[in-house]
Amino acid sequence: MQRELVGSLVILGAALLSSCAQAPPAPQAPAAEVAPFSAARPGAAYPGGWHALGFSKFRKETHYALVDDCGRTVVEARADGSSSGLVEGVDIDPSKYPWITWRWKVPQLVPGADNTRRETEDAPARIDVSFDGDWKKLTFGDRLWSSQVKAWTGMDLPYATLEYVWGDGAPRDTVIINTWTARIRMILVESGPENVGKWMTETRNVYEDYRRAFDEEPGKITTIGIITDTDATGQKVEAYYGDIAFLPAESANGKGAGLASAPGTTRSPGDPAEGLDCPAQGK
Repeated sequence: MQRELVGSLVILGAALLSSCAQAPPAPQAPAAEVAPFSAARPGAAYPGGWHALGFSKFRKETHYALVDDCGRTVVEARADGSSSGLVEGVDIDPSKYPWITWRWKVPQLVPGADNTRRETEDAPARIDVSFDGDWKKLTFGDRLWSSQVKAWTGMDLPYATLEYVWGDGAPRDTVIINTWTARIRMILVESGPENVGKWMTETRNVYEDYRRAFDEEPGKITTIGIITDTDATGQKVEAYYGDIAFLPAESANGKGAGLASAPGTTRSPGDPAEGLDCPAQGK
């Protein structure tokens, strides 16, 4: 069965940046509820509603575990020709909580992967966000795909999926439309080897990213997920994920700024003084 359709949709049913971009939200701003990995103990059960989700009994699954990274609990993902993810159901209005922020680290890229090509569309790390929407707007082809995947897996698909990808094959911030269905759009947040081996903190305006990628207003966010996959290339890779949070619009500049400004994004390495840029325990 088509890897990318299942790997991206089932797990979640699971405007170019400018110098005048809206400032990212303050870190201390109140966040919409996503269970933080750091609230759990290494080796314990996943916090909140996070749970593993495989795509098929015939497909090898990526291994996920909570591990210690310099005193903070993070998720370690290890893929070996495999594809599966972790997901949590949410109910978030992106017009009220338009900012998503997270931390991740990729020790190495997937050899031979290229996110612009169907046959090599693997990635060491993905943050997947699923959205509700008006199903009557979908094309016949997209509705057909949804019906086929429901028949194959027994799972209903989300209306749309936006993937933030640490990948390769195109410049950073490129929007890539999935080759099986236009209801999946990828944004290369990190591309190539520049930041390999570093903890990176990413902050994106998911509201504006969705509008840019799909050319429509987003519906409610229904699921958040992480995926590390190498089933197309058969390679071995690992990745690390820190906490994920959605932040409110009014936190953008501390003065109640709304969504009228251009989309904004920030990228920054982890602060070694906070223990964010040292290897996971045992590494």
